[in-house]
Amino acid sequence: MASDPGARRAEGGLTRKGVQTRQRIVAAAADLILQRGVAGTTLDDVRVEAGVSSSQIYHYFADKEALVRAVVDYRAQTVVGEIHEPMLAAIEGIDGLRAWRDKIVSVQEGAGCQGGCPLGSLGSELAELDHVARDDVAAGCIRWEAAIRACLQGMRDRGQLVPAADPGQLATAMLAALQGGLLLAQIERDVRPLAAALDVLIFLIESLAPPLQLSDDPAGQEG
Repeated sequence: MASDPGARRAEGGLTRKGVQTRQRIVAAAADLILQRGVAGTTLDDVRVEAGVSSSQIYHYFADKEALVRAVVDYRAQTVVGEIHEPMLAAIEGIDGLRAWRDKIVSVQEGAGCQGGCPLGSLGSELAELDHVARDDVAAGCIRWEAAIRACLQGMRDRGQLVPAADPGQLATAMLAALQGGLLLAQIERDVRPLAAALDVLIFLIESLAPPLQLSDDPAGQEG
């Protein structure tokens, strides 16, 4: 008897129904892991949250480790690809950086500083346990850093930063400040460390603006 075409693997990938089911499983797992951590989340928890059967989970994922790696990819895309890359790409100056900072702080404040960074928290938990997943988290962080670097490179190219400003070094420091601030905010349940970390880096970047040029208008000069 032929299997349900909406559930089986199609040539070269999944059917539309299969893609939707897989995405529902990954999203459910991502939410649970953010709340409980990887160790505190079981496949049975995911099955209930996603409203699927155990056989459906194992149809798409060989084991829990495979599902966790899919969650890492999901977080890299939803956090970096869908939120931070577009925001950073739209920034045209220091005011845009401040607006980006304000959005990050506002989101954490709205969440009661719970959960921390959805991508960074995965790295903290998996770094010494699953090297494949750690590499995937690292790739997401590199992608995030690259988006910050491109933003700062654009500011330098437009003459908003001095030529000596190093977008790569500043981007590394900014991401480190962001991740450290998110962790301290989670621990202290207070956005103050996050706001302070980002404010200091943005102040540093602002200090790298070229000096204002004096007017060459002879009308403003004494004869």
